[in-house]
Amino acid sequence: MISLVIPVFNEEESIDALFEAIRDVGAKLKQPYEVIVVNDGSKDSSLEKLLHIAAHSPEVVVVDFFANRGQTAALSAGIDHAQGDVIVMLDADLQNDPADIPFLLAHIEQGYDVVSGWRRDRKDTYMSRILPSLIANKVISYITGVSLKDYGCTLKAYRASYLKKVRLYGEMHRFIPAYLVWTGARLIEVPVTHHPRQFGKTKYGISRTFRVILDLITVKFLTRYQMSPMHFFGKFGFWSLFLSLLAGVSALYLKFFAGISFISTPLPTLTVFLAMLAFQFILLGLLAEMMIRIYYESQNKTTYTVRSVYTSNVRSE
Repeated sequence: MISLVIPVFNEEESIDALFEAIRDVGAKLKQPYEVIVVNDGSKDSSLEKLLHIAAHSPEVVVVDFFANRGQTAALSAGIDHAQGDVIVMLDADLQNDPADIPFLLAHIEQGYDVVSGWRRDRKDTYMSRILPSLIANKVISYITGVSLKDYGCTLKAYRASYLKKVRLYGEMHRFIPAYLVWTGARLIEVPVTHHPRQFGKTKYGISRTFRVILDLITVKFLTRYQMSPMHFFGKFGFWSLFLSLLAGVSALYLKFFAGISFISTPLPTLTVFLAMLAFQFILLGLLAEMMIRIYYESQNKTTYTVRSVYTSNVRSE
């Protein structure tokens, strides 16, 4: 089964056209499908329209939030409720084209685990949307080590066996491809159609960029140092200790060879400050190590992910 996951927030004008397009595509699919629509606290008549559609369409499931929780939370709820082997995400504003879904699924059938859409001919304003996105994609690709031209495109297809293992927070939905590649998923990026917005207004602003940057730092830390946080904090601790020793030696040199009193230079104070900072970093590392062990051992989690096991020429999934 194919599960379509669609977050909705104040999209009353586009819902009817969206589902008409989805029905056209669904009739061409080779397997059954379901549509998980997450109403993310819409203030307009989006929920009423969705409930009307769901009442006449058994393949449609509506998940309604009490209040707006953001796209990441909406997608996470859709993933949790999805029953399909493959999960396809798309926006409800008709800028993503449902007609591209079979194209994404064809690449899943070829053996890929993640098929990421690339809005090659993007229909948005350049300065406020496209240029910041280009910069963000370069930065994210560099930091994560997973090169994509369009991290921000919602239209993506995933194998559910990979996607359901990921827990999403903040604005981290855009980093899902990187998460899955780190766990061994096979990724391909393909061009998809992008339409100009027909109804309403965009829900994204430049302020969102700062939240994405903070989440990116979190993602980088979790992926590189989750198993060994002491390596992260300890690195800063040793550098602080080294600089503390350097400042201390410099203060002693100035005292005994240049005749400069300790109270005439900030070096002694800097020595003590950096030594205390080094101690705090190392202590943070120890605490983080203890928390990581509690997290894994209390839930009987492993620090590795197995794709397949082979025994006597028989493959076990």
